[in-house]
Amino acid sequence: QLQLVESGGGLVQPGGSLRLSCAASGFTLNYYAIGWFRQAPGKEREGVSCISSGGGSTNYADSVKGRFTISRDNAKNTVYLQMNMLSPEDTAVYYCAASPHGLCVLRLIAASDYWGQGTQVAVSS
Repeated sequence: QLQLVESGGGLVQPGGSLRLSCAASGFTLNYYAIGWFRQAPGKEREGVSCISSGGGSTNYADSVKGRFTISRDNAKNTVYLQMNMLSPEDTAVYYCAASPHGLCVLRLIAASDYWGQGTQVAVSS
């Protein structure tokens, strides 16, 4: 059974950091592009970042550029999202998705059937 599991969310003060993990089971993540998405209450889901299957291509939403970093450890079958300088606007449920076409294109990854259950990130003082 193909499964993605996010972890690492929590409550953090403004300016703080969190590292989210997206771990895969039942399939090898190496061949998949991974995207991180988030959805805040009352808002539409938005793409945050993605990384290609080989790791050579990454992309970020303008709202997180310079603050978030996506990376992958294929040996651990896991993709990470390091989030620094967090602000209340980053509060959302964060999801990862895997796309077999391997390209770091958030719109394409969003159409994938493989999604995790989400992890809550709350930024508040």
